[in-house]
Amino acid sequence: MKAIGIDIGTTTISAVVFDDTPENVLAFRTIPNDSFIPSEHEWERVQDVNAITQKAKNVLDELLQLHPDTTSIGLTGQMHGILYVDSQGKCCSPLYTWQDQRGSLTEFDGLSLTAWIERHSGIKVFTGYGIVTHLYQSKNHLLPEKAVSFCTIPDYLGMVLTGRKEPLLHISMAASLGFFNGKEKCFQEDVLKNLRMDTGMLPKVSDSFSAIGSYQGRPVTVAIGDNQASFLGSVGFKENTILLNVGTGGQVSVISDRFFEAEGIEARPFTGDKFLLVGSSLCGGRAYALLENFFRSYGKAAGFGDAPQYEVMEKLAQKGMAMSDPVQVSTIFNGTRTNPGLRGSIRNMSKDNFTPESLTYGVLRGIAEELYDMFEIIRGGTDIQADMLIASGNGVRKNAVLQHIFEDLFRARLYPAKYTEEAACGAAISSLSNAATLCEMTD
Repeated sequence: MKAIGIDIGTTTISAVVFDDTPENVLAFRTIPNDSFIPSEHEWERVQDVNAITQKAKNVLDELLQLHPDTTSIGLTGQMHGILYVDSQGKCCSPLYTWQDQRGSLTEFDGLSLTAWIERHSGIKVFTGYGIVTHLYQSKNHLLPEKAVSFCTIPDYLGMVLTGRKEPLLHISMAASLGFFNGKEKCFQEDVLKNLRMDTGMLPKVSDSFSAIGSYQGRPVTVAIGDNQASFLGSVGFKENTILLNVGTGGQVSVISDRFFEAEGIEARPFTGDKFLLVGSSLCGGRAYALLENFFRSYGKAAGFGDAPQYEVMEKLAQKGMAMSDPVQVSTIFNGTRTNPGLRGSIRNMSKDNFTPESLTYGVLRGIAEELYDMFEIIRGGTDIQADMLIASGNGVRKNAVLQHIFEDLFRARLYPAKYTEEAACGAAISSLSNAATLCEMTD
């Protein structure tokens, strides 16, 4: 059987045709998701929902023409962010992405909304999480007039494809919005009511890879979180295997039978009674992109044109790796989930190491160290070990120096994920895992 998996990322939209019998990717497509909407607010990060869904639908239609024997469609994509829908299931807002910072604005008794929430509920949540965004909009009377509920962008694509009028979120997506009880698999409605939120707008939740409807006669399964999808497409159910994802952001993930959470570490619902223990960096690969932009801007100012600098930076990093005392870079340029106000730094600078080579290597090591520190928290609270590393995301897949740094820190062998588009493959696998039941439902 074949399934198509679609992954709506922050910067790209990817889709694969996955044949479960030989475990082979028969076709794949990746296109830019250039849908950010310019804003007068530095803290606002929003995208055009209709542009995204049209792009994704075009890719899906192309693959269905090439593979008409596709049996089901799976969905995944960026977590945390939300958009609003009206009573007819139509979008009535932009997509407020996971990078949005309105929850950090100090507009609530001199506190940021996240700090205000923690003071009044004892719960630590992060800016960019969907319900934090919703609370901000609600408390500032900024809700769209027709809004009756909200969901993530992959969930909305499912609604567009199937004509569904109400969102249905898999527990992996629901948990990414915040205020979710992972053990009970439900939103913390009592807490939200105490914060004076209208819980009637909360979307419905499913704990299985159920069908939400059909598209051109093929069942479409509920969207799963991109972290869970990437893990499924890269690692499967292997224990003591660490998934390192470096893309726009960064994540370290490992499967666990235990529900364990600590500062900066989440236990995200995965499937059945299993959880993904996850640490996320806000900058991740974007830190390297910022450095590339720094070098590119200088080159342009010096009259060398506006040329990409990644190839040059790769050579610089190789030389920096051989230095005995490079600069030390903290790459938390956007802060952390637990402390958005923190900023990055460059330390250990001397007349001998203040060079482009040392700086480039230092940024890569800073990206890796932030994720390694998160894994150390996981290891300290569980019996999980790093027996093997699986690398996903172009930020690490295409960077040999970063791979070497990860192996050095974790003291484990690193392997690239089997499939290039891990999240899209994981979405297809989730759909195929329930394909027989789904086919019966649509017959």
